[in-house]
Amino acid sequence: MNSPDETVARLSSIRAAIARAARDVGRGPEDITLVAVSKTVPVEAIEPALAAGQRAYGENYVQEAKAKWPRLRERYPDAELHFIGPLQSNKASEAVRLFDAIHSLDRPSLAQALAKEIDKRGRAPRLFVQVNTGEEPQKGGVPPQGADAFLARCHDEWGLRVEGLMGIPPADEPPSPHFALLGKIAARNGLTRLSMGMSADYEAAIQLGATHVRIGSAIFG
Repeated sequence: MNSPDETVARLSSIRAAIARAARDVGRGPEDITLVAVSKTVPVEAIEPALAAGQRAYGENYVQEAKAKWPRLRERYPDAELHFIGPLQSNKASEAVRLFDAIHSLDRPSLAQALAKEIDKRGRAPRLFVQVNTGEEPQKGGVPPQGADAFLARCHDEWGLRVEGLMGIPPADEPPSPHFALLGKIAARNGLTRLSMGMSADYEAAIQLGATHVRIGSAIFG
């Protein structure tokens, strides 16, 4: 892990690069949320980023987030938690209670479980439907050709308010066509939020409309 000073320096550098990428395409830097991916990062390594003003964090595992974030949120109650990994339906209750956004809604059973917990708790995390733009069998996500129908079911059948889409391009392909595809699906469904772009490709994602970029290694090492 980095030293605290290095984490803060890396964070500052990423923020500057996000601002440049946004301005290059006529967007405001304030339109892009940097989600600092803190999965596997210990509390003491997250604290320098929190002290430097970073407020949105991404976690992949419910149990890990439960272990780390309650005490961090005592000191930083305005910290936002984004769930960005595969979510098991039996973890829906804990996820709704703990997270402010869930980026990986991708199947009917999870939609049903989330709808039940949202209704029960009266608390609704912001929801992103994950689209598997590369149709990779090892990855979660709705296939592109099934995204419109799944989004309609989320609204009509389960009463869920989906705010955006999330995608992870195949590692061995240029990311921009996948970002563009995600943007087209979002546009025709009236969605304004796009969670796309990671440490290696976030600038391209911003150029193609990303509103949330998920960056871990470039910040925390």
